[in-house]
Amino acid sequence: QVQLVESGGGLVQPGGSLRLSCAASGIFSSVNTMSWYRQAPGKERELAASITYGGTTNYADSVKGRFTISRDNAKNTVYLQMNNLKPDDTAVYYCKLRAFRSGVWDDYWGQGTQVTVSS
Repeated sequence: QVQLVESGGGLVQPGGSLRLSCAASGIFSSVNTMSWYRQAPGKERELAASITYGGTTNYADSVKGRFTISRDNAKNTVYLQMNNLKPDDTAVYYCKLRAFRSGVWDDYWGQGTQVTVSS
């Protein structure tokens, strides 16, 4: 059974930084992508950033230049370094693992970690 555990959320002032971590455990293919999604109150969940096993990254326009996604494949862990945070970044941040298995993609989600940007 695959489990994802996020950590690193909290309260930060505008312009501040936070680093989120997500550790995956269980058995899954190395053909995978790990992502960070976020969901603000009253809004739909949206992709913030993703990274493939090989290190190819993708970012939402709203976070480009401020957020950096990275991963440690030996630890099955993905990170999201968030700099110059804005109040609009306030959301619950979810980690997702998409892994290839027997011709299909399986999606696994973490429980989420709250990020609040406020003075």
